[in-house]
Amino acid sequence: MTKLQFLLPQHLLSNLMYRLTRVKTTWFKNFLIKNFIKLYDVNMTEAANDDINSYDCFNDFFIRELRKDSRKIAKKQIISPVDGSISSYGRINDGQIFQAKGFHFSAKSLLANNKRYSDFIDGSYLTIYLSPKDYHRIHMPFDGKLIMAEYVPGDLFSVNDKTVSSIDKIFSRNERVVCYFETNFGEVVLILVGAIFVGSMHINSIGQITPPYKKEVKQYSFDEPIIFKKGEEFGRFNMGSTVILLSPGSEFANLPMDAKDAIQMGQALSP
Repeated sequence: MTKLQFLLPQHLLSNLMYRLTRVKTTWFKNFLIKNFIKLYDVNMTEAANDDINSYDCFNDFFIRELRKDSRKIAKKQIISPVDGSISSYGRINDGQIFQAKGFHFSAKSLLANNKRYSDFIDGSYLTIYLSPKDYHRIHMPFDGKLIMAEYVPGDLFSVNDKTVSSIDKIFSRNERVVCYFETNFGEVVLILVGAIFVGSMHINSIGQITPPYKKEVKQYSFDEPIIFKKGEEFGRFNMGSTVILLSPGSEFANLPMDAKDAIQMGQALSP
């Protein structure tokens, strides 16, 4: 199945998924939602709206808001930006980031040769995978100022454990949105990694990034930095994928949990 992904029309299939998840025909969208909940055992008791028939389309259900009391924002300096499972974290050694057993990729390639990559060659990283059943809104993991964002075109391989353990440099090959923040512990990067069937990536201060899928790096700059508070909603995946955080320091080198642990948005990442 992994090898088949090299032959699939990844962007065409993802564009099709984008359209299907926005169909508003009542019986069709209700069928998709009900079967998705059953297949992935989605916890609807956490949803702000638990009436599955009231969503306009499948995507509205997929990016559903949570009840305000369903997540607590820890008081620590850094929190998890998403619900998901920790794929990997640790030091960046001479610019190399661990992907899976036998595979590494470079900070330089992940940031698409942006000159800022040199700030992270001896820093730390954190990779969080969002499964289909997870909450798919992305929140700020720290107080910060968004100073720049870049869309980087690429492949759309799946980012599940099996594929990540089989395809080299997958995160620096896949389409992604790279967001640079000024924080009180240095410049930090938050990266949204696309994947097959991830129909769209959205940044609240910019709008929908994809589709359409582009062939060149596109930079988003701002006249003034955009200030975000820890826990504030920042963006969303319209379907699931992966978030990567890079720091020039050791913030993600020694986390208070084990790799592969499930984590929730708002949970403390600072030791």
